[in-house]
Amino acid sequence: MAFVIGEACIDYMDRSCMEECPVDCIYEGERKLYINPNECIDCGACELACPVEAITVDRKADPDFKEDAKRFFLEVLPTRAEPVGNPGGAAKIDVIGVDTPMVTAY
Repeated sequence: MAFVIGEACIDYMDRSCMEECPVDCIYEGERKLYINPNECIDCGACELACPVEAITVDRKADPDFKEDAKRFFLEVLPTRAEPVGNPGGAAKIDVIGVDTPMVTAY
């Protein structure tokens, strides 16, 4: 089970969760943060750090945001040549700077 970042993070990106994540699996889009479900170790540190309670376990997450988190890593995002994939940590590739079409539409 991984964690999912929901709607409350859109246009709020506090980044406290990124500082607490021991495996660096939280990536930064333009308006929202995304947890890579394949890199998350389910420790819950991010959930406790989020000041707007935008992070929840995937089994309780909004299904649209759960699927959107997967799309962020699997699909080619606007302005990118290839999917983000599983780079093994956000620091390895820096800020993505673009969101999924779902988040862009908010």
